[in-house]
Amino acid sequence: MKTVAFHTLGCKVNQVETEQIKDELIQNGYRVIDFSQSADLYIINTCTVTHVSDRKSRAVIRRALKANPEATVIVTGCMAELEPDKIAAMQGVNLVVGNRDKHRIAQIIEPLKGEARIIREPISPQDMLAPALYHSHHERTRAFVKIQDGCQSFCTYCIVPYTRGPVRSKAPDDVIREVEQLVQLGYREIVLTGIHTGQYGRSTPDWTLDGLLEKILASVPGSYRIRLSSIELGEISDRLLELIKSENRLCRHLHIPLQSGSDRVLKRMARRYTRDEYQRRILEIAALIPGVGFAADVMVGFPGETVDDFASTVQLLQSLPLLDLHVFKYSPRPGTPAASYPDQIDERVKNERSKVLLSMARQKHREFMKSMMGQVFTVLVEECESGRCKGFSDNYINIEFSSPHDLCGQFIEVVLDGIHRNYAVARIYA
Repeated sequence: MKTVAFHTLGCKVNQVETEQIKDELIQNGYRVIDFSQSADLYIINTCTVTHVSDRKSRAVIRRALKANPEATVIVTGCMAELEPDKIAAMQGVNLVVGNRDKHRIAQIIEPLKGEARIIREPISPQDMLAPALYHSHHERTRAFVKIQDGCQSFCTYCIVPYTRGPVRSKAPDDVIREVEQLVQLGYREIVLTGIHTGQYGRSTPDWTLDGLLEKILASVPGSYRIRLSSIELGEISDRLLELIKSENRLCRHLHIPLQSGSDRVLKRMARRYTRDEYQRRILEIAALIPGVGFAADVMVGFPGETVDDFASTVQLLQSLPLLDLHVFKYSPRPGTPAASYPDQIDERVKNERSKVLLSMARQKHREFMKSMMGQVFTVLVEECESGRCKGFSDNYINIEFSSPHDLCGQFIEVVLDGIHRNYAVARIYA
C-alpha cells in the first residue's frame, strides 16, 4: 500500500482543503502516515501570509526531501499560487498546484517523475466550489465546512486577494449536504469557514450568511452546534446576532479582526470602519448576547504606526471584553501597497509592541474566564486521559474537568470553579 504524508500551514481553509485531499487519497488506496516518516508521497499545503510563513513552507519542503529523497513531492497552497516557478525550481519537487486546482490533486498525481510540472490557472468568479463529502470520521472532534473562497477587500498589507482570487460561494444545497453528512458521521461541532466568510452569498443571488445558517438549522436535525470562523465587523448583521442569541446550536463566539485602534492607521490599511464603530458594535453585541466570547486580530508595526497610534490601540483593547487577542507583527508582502510605504517600522519596535499586547492578551483571557465562574456551560469533550477531560464551551473557553469515563466526542454540562494557567477548571453539573 502506498503511503502519503501531509503538512498544512496557515489558515483553517487550508486545513479543510487538506482533509478533502486526504479523504480522496485514502479512497484511492493510500495510507496516511506521520510527516516525520518516510512516505511515498508528500503533500505540502503552503501559506504566504507573512515572510515567516514563506520560510516555514520552504523548510517543510526540505524536510520531506530529507525524509525520503525518492518520494514524490507535491506543493500546493498560497505560496504555490504566488511563486510557482521558484518552488518548481527546488530540487526534488515534482508538482506545483495552484489554489484553483488543489481539489484535483488526487486525480493528477500519476505519473510525476522528471522535471517539475506546474498546474496553475487564473482563478475566476465562475470557478464554483465543489462539495466535499467525506467517507469516514477523521481524527478531529470538530469538522470544517468551507462555504466560501476568495477576497476582494485588498487591504494594503494583505497578499490573500492575490492568491485566493475573487469571492465565490458554495451552493447552499451543497453546504447543507456536507453539514448533514458530517452530523451523520458523528461530528458534534461544525465550523463554517472561508477566506472571507461574511461575504457568503455575494456571488449567489438572494443568499446571505444568516440566510444560510437559518437554512442549515431548519434542514439538519440532530445534536450538534455550529461555529463561525473569522468575520468582519461590517458583515455582522442584526439578524445574525438574533440567531446566535436565540439558537443554542449556534456558538456564542465571534472572531472579529481589528488590526489597529488608530483611525489613521486603519485608513492607511484600507480597513472599512473606525475605532469608535468597532468599540460600539462590540459593546452592543456583548449587551445583547451575555457570555459571548470575542476574539480579535491586531497588527503591530504597520508602516508609519507612531507611539500615539499604538497607544490608541492599547487604549481601545483595554476597553473591550475580549476572550482572545491574536497579535501579529507586520510583515511586508511584495506586491502589496504597504510593502512600498517609506515609513517601515524597525523590528525591535515591532517586538516591543508585540510583547505589550501579548501580555494584555493573557490578562484579558484570564479576566474573561474569571467573569464566567459559577456558570454552567456545555463542553464538547475533545480529549480524556488519566481521569481528566478537556474540551471547549460554545463561547470557546478551554475547560478541564475530572471524570473516570471516556467522554470524548460528547456534550457534557459543567460548572466553572476555577482557573489554572490558560484554561478553566470545572466539575460535572449535577
